[in-house]
Amino acid sequence: METSSTAAAPAPPQFEGPAPRVALRSLDTLWFQVAGTLCNLACNHCFVSCSPTNHTHEHLPLSLVERYLAEARALGVKEYYFTGGEPFLNPDMEAILEATLQQGPATVLTNGLLLDPRRCQRLAAMSEDGAYSLDVRVSMDGYDAASNDPIRGEGTYERILAGIDNLVVAGINPVVTVTEVNVENGSTEGRQRFLELLKERGVSKPRLKILPVFQIGAEAERSGAYESWQHLQHGQVPEESWDHLQCSTCRMVTDQGVWVCPILVNEPDGRMGESLADTLDAFPLSHPACWTCHAFGVSCKT
Repeated sequence: METSSTAAAPAPPQFEGPAPRVALRSLDTLWFQVAGTLCNLACNHCFVSCSPTNHTHEHLPLSLVERYLAEARALGVKEYYFTGGEPFLNPDMEAILEATLQQGPATVLTNGLLLDPRRCQRLAAMSEDGAYSLDVRVSMDGYDAASNDPIRGEGTYERILAGIDNLVVAGINPVVTVTEVNVENGSTEGRQRFLELLKERGVSKPRLKILPVFQIGAEAERSGAYESWQHLQHGQVPEESWDHLQCSTCRMVTDQGVWVCPILVNEPDGRMGESLADTLDAFPLSHPACWTCHAFGVSCKT
């Protein structure tokens, strides 16, 4: 979840009546908006509208992350994810990862532009020395410059590939994440082209994650906000319950408290409290983005 501008998006449609609610089955996954909404890119599909000038959320210092890690340990959290913005803009990022890897598996979501050879070597050593595994997820939005750069910025395709190359040389097998901002990305042919690209870069066992776009933030400005029908019905409960939604097992920490999930960090109603203990109650699925998660079975997890 690395991505674009500060322009105000259209307000999501509001619906009368109580929204369906999802209970927190267990707090398995804890996310950190470790770079806030600051990013070295301004991708035009970013649902968090991250950019070099967006200070809606600020960097998380190591001391604050350690405080939440201690609470997470007591609550039995199993894995940790770090996103932004661009996580490696945070000067504490590597120290944060070192601390986390003594407690549980960690995944960092990056746009790849700051993955220079020395950093990748340090990440590889960190992964080797840590008590738990480290994953690095690199975002791109096209299997060539012509499809990627209009979304992420001119020249980013080659810079992303350079970061992937540096990870491979260091011995790290990256996960590449793409969205369906280009509709062909999710097709059989599109998936195959991404996998072939990774093999060409020396990734022996390619890993690819494809996500739908959320029609909030910069994406709402680019392609339009949600339609009135794109919401969960009041009183609706699927036969399998809401357990397929990541908000049934995760929470998101920012510099301003704890939010329900990585998607709604710019939505005031998504904030649930100051501590993790404040956020263990059920959450109303009233935002149209909740419809996307339900309809597409979205999980931001690797």
